[in-house]
Amino acid sequence: MASVFSVPFSPFLCPLKTTKSRTKFQTLHSSQKPFLINSLQLTELDPKIPQPVQTFWKWLCDEGVVTAKTPVKPGVVPEGLGLVATRDISEGETVLEVPRRLWINTDAVAQSDIGNVCTGLEPWICLALFLLREKWRDDSKWKYYMGVLPECTDSTIYWSEEELSEIQGTQLLSTTMSMKESVQNEFQKVEEEVILPNKQLFPFPITLDDFLWAFGILRSRSFSCIGYQNLMLVPFADLANHSAKVTTEGHANEVGGPAGLFSWDLLFSFRNPLKLKASDQFLVQYGLNKSNADMALGYGFIEPNSARDTFTLTLEISESDDFYGDKLNIAESNGLGKTADFDIKFGQSLPPALLPHLRLVTLGGTDAFLLESISRNAVWGHLELPVSRANEERICKVVRDACKSALSGYHTTIEEDEKLMEEGNLSSRLQIAVEIRAGEKEVLQQIDDIFRERELKLDELEYYQERRRKDLAPVGEQ
Repeated sequence: MASVFSVPFSPFLCPLKTTKSRTKFQTLHSSQKPFLINSLQLTELDPKIPQPVQTFWKWLCDEGVVTAKTPVKPGVVPEGLGLVATRDISEGETVLEVPRRLWINTDAVAQSDIGNVCTGLEPWICLALFLLREKWRDDSKWKYYMGVLPECTDSTIYWSEEELSEIQGTQLLSTTMSMKESVQNEFQKVEEEVILPNKQLFPFPITLDDFLWAFGILRSRSFSCIGYQNLMLVPFADLANHSAKVTTEGHANEVGGPAGLFSWDLLFSFRNPLKLKASDQFLVQYGLNKSNADMALGYGFIEPNSARDTFTLTLEISESDDFYGDKLNIAESNGLGKTADFDIKFGQSLPPALLPHLRLVTLGGTDAFLLESISRNAVWGHLELPVSRANEERICKVVRDACKSALSGYHTTIEEDEKLMEEGNLSSRLQIAVEIRAGEKEVLQQIDDIFRERELKLDELEYYQERRRKDLAPVGEQ
């Protein structure tokens, strides 16, 4: 039975377009045995493609990953590099298959020289250390794959302080800084506990920048299988770029199949989501539910699609609340907790649980009777409708004040951002910054508008006591 994989986290980025320099690792190993060039390299690549990619392609041919039947090859595309069809490809047709022996996952780490010292580490940390070691090794099995990995992407984890200042006030900035701090903390720990005590395994300098590079590669290019704890890098498969035109997921699978003339293995298989003509680009979907901030953080690009613009409202039940225990119990009974995040998307209605949870968090005064144990089982049902005018007015004020506070944190207005986008000529990172902050502000404005309109209709709403009186009224008087 096939296992479903998530799609890769980023497009293939041309290694010649890097903007950040890194210290080159010293080569301390003897040269790797040359691979054979055979008739499987029938399809010549565009000469504009960087030499490392052409060398990588020859390696795939020699490994039997690319055959005369393979319907795609690396090509020059608007994104830089991608996979293009060498012939017409039907929807659902298998485009590529990569045998397990070439996957880079925790099994590969466990079987390597550093397997023992990586025991107990988080999977991504194991893979990060493995990547850095394989990049250093001149005799690495994945040498030619390492040669095509980009030095950095436009992911916000690689931005300078000046570039990050352009997303001042955004949730993307706080997420980026939190992630970088987390990576730094993990590096300091693994440096002390694994790298320095095992210099024979890591006889080359590993800096925080190196570790961050490996983290970014994993975040932008790895696949994950549902129900399978490993992340994995799959050479060749991660050359596929993302497109909003692809509106379905689940085209990557783990299947059993021939992995050579006399062998059988698990294969990473990619099926074509769209009908393609020869020379069309093979494209995939990186995640239908990802926001533009997710895309910017993970891959270094965004979609010019306001439907991906998102702002996350975080609600917290205060421990100083007189009814903290009761509220927490009710929240947990409904799949929430002390804090709850609600993603608000541009042009879409509010998440169904937002209003009930807002009413719960702000519940107090004469409305607190709803928290009594005798009615606790039914309390969430009551919270799905307005409780009282005071409570409804309070949630409107809480949300509108939060929106006003968030909007004050940006250093530009929506109008200023729109003018910059209209003028054009923005660098790729500045384009991301302007569109992200403009998108967040538009969603905040949308949220504020929703609750402003709700404030205007407070006298028209039916509240709990009115509904209760109707329920208790004799038949005919309701």
